[in-house]
Amino acid sequence: MAALWRAVLVALVISFGVTGAFAQDTDYRLGSGDRVKVIVFGEEDLSGEFELDGGGAFSMPLIGTVRALDQSPRQLEQTIASKLLDGYLKNPRVSIEVLNYRPFYIIGEVNNPGSYPYRVGMTILNAAALAGGFTFRADEDDIEVSRGGEGEPRVMAPETIVQPGDVIRVNERLF
Repeated sequence: MAALWRAVLVALVISFGVTGAFAQDTDYRLGSGDRVKVIVFGEEDLSGEFELDGGGAFSMPLIGTVRALDQSPRQLEQTIASKLLDGYLKNPRVSIEVLNYRPFYIIGEVNNPGSYPYRVGMTILNAAALAGGFTFRADEDDIEVSRGGEGEPRVMAPETIVQPGDVIRVNERLF
């Protein structure tokens, strides 16, 4: 019976989009530590791999500093194309590929807390498994997530999708 109620709850959450401030972004936002590959079609000298610095920017030939923080890869394509259009190329075609995502962090009642590489589609439960599993003191129903390491942490279910830069804290159960 409990499985039936859980299925009903999941269906309601999916159908009504009840995800609040932690809605699953289908459009990934770039941040400090991400590594991107920029391809400017027909312009090999302008293409390359770049890592976003602490401020979320990187430097490209001709156009200099490109601020990518909080942009989706599609927005970054448009930003670079518009800069290249401003006196450098007539019809720039730009493509962005995220090569390495910034890591996520897991602390608290896991066997090996620390920083781990992000993988697309990873859940909190997968993240805990990467960290050596829950300790015997872990409260698996009291897991807090701070998106991007900023803002107030919110209690999340183990099935919640992890985002790059998340800080996951597995709290200790009381009894």
